[in-house]
Amino acid sequence: MATTKLSRRKIAAYFADELIAGRSVVKPLAAYLVEAKRTREAALVVRDIESALADRGVLLADVSTARELTAEMKKEITGFLTQTTNAKSVHIKPHVDPHLLGGVRIDTPSTRLDTTIRHRLNKLTATKI
Repeated sequence: MATTKLSRRKIAAYFADELIAGRSVVKPLAAYLVEAKRTREAALVVRDIESALADRGVLLADVSTARELTAEMKKEITGFLTQTTNAKSVHIKPHVDPHLLGGVRIDTPSTRLDTTIRHRLNKLTATKI
């Protein structure tokens, strides 16, 4: 008996709905990927789930800074992302990157905002004649 291979979009939609409902998805997702012999697609499925969550008004943002984010900084970033993306809910995943001199880099499923000093210096160097 042949089984139908589910699209990553359908898998992402299902697990995004499960997350929104407050259910844990790590074990069921891992079990599905192993059983369906699709473990190589894990990173792509996670990215698709993040995109599906964004479509449902839940934005996940990876925020990289040189130092730990303060509560005030998290509040400002959350407000900025809520306003610019019209998300109903914003969840920040902070990362301290010791290679950054200053500024912030925000990665969402669809965009990147890079205001780091390194990025600004690279832009300045690239425009220099």
